Amino acid sequence: MRRFFTAITAVLTAATLTAWSQTLSREEYIEKYKETAIEAMRTHGIPASITLAQGCLESGDGNSDLAVKANNHFGIKCHNDWKGPTYYKKDDDPGKSCFRKYRNPAESFRDHSDFLRYRERYAFLFDLEITDYKGWCYGLKKAGYATDPQYAQRLIKIIEDYRLYRFDQEMYARAQKNSRLLPPSPNELTKIMELRPSAKSYLYKFSTLRTIYIRNGVPYILAGDMDTYASIAEEFNLFTKEILRYNDLKKSIPLTPGTPVYLQSKKKKAQRHLDVHIAVEGDTYYEVAQRYGIRLKSLFKYNDYKEGDILHVGDEIFLRKRR
Repeated sequence: MRRFFTAITAVLTAATLTAWSQTLSREEYIEKYKETAIEAMRTHGIPASITLAQGCLESGDGNSDLAVKANNHFGIKCHNDWKGPTYYKKDDDPGKSCFRKYRNPAESFRDHSDFLRYRERYAFLFDLEITDYKGWCYGLKKAGYATDPQYAQRLIKIIEDYRLYRFDQEMYARAQKNSRLLPPSPNELTKIMELRPSAKSYLYKFSTLRTIYIRNGVPYILAGDMDTYASIAEEFNLFTKEILRYNDLKKSIPLTPGTPVYLQSKKKKAQRHLDVHIAVEGDTYYEVAQRYGIRLKSLFKYNDYKEGDILHVGDEIFLRKRR
């Protein structure tokens, strides 16, 4: 009997030591995820210091139940648009809160980057310098990322105690020599989506009275009062079936003045850095495809579309192949 209890004690002790050895220190957490944070800075324009500090704080350096059981390192809740796995736990709210669950920590980091980059309430943060970690910390609190009144100060302390700002400074210095290392801000990208007349399009030889615009490298016009797809096709020396295909249509429909009509085949993916669209009231898959100059078939593929699916306000619509 004594041998039995001795063996059980040894097993429990070993299990305890194993569990203890798997607990990450803050230094280990930073070392483990610093490259992931630097990559998020390069692809999404979020300071690595912010990603790491939020990860440390929200996940307890990767040791919280939410981080261990759900791979959720940033405390992101389900919200209405989340279609993936979920994890329920008690939070500040009454009862249990629904949190997003991921297959691995890398998914959590990517979702955090998308969450900040493509939500309108965080857009102003990307107009700050990449080295302005204090502005980001106070901005996150202002935008409502967390309810803790000391949230900004706690992030700043982590950044300064562990000199996380050095990652931002290194990238900033490199970006001064090569601006393509960092993405444009969401506000700059909005300008890309504005009407951009093309001065040199060969299509002007068919119609000098039209303004031809370019979006995602594809020429288009805005329909006038009397336009039909057939009349536009004739004007630009195209078959009606061609122009319908370019605009993801099987048959002609009435044109509302101001509707974009593409004159060439749209691209399979959106412009660089335009990875996600957040649905607003009235959005449809077709309208999103037309807005970004991408093929409807590609949009369906990126978003695992099933016949009958509709968009809801806040839905994340992928405009390029998911990383």
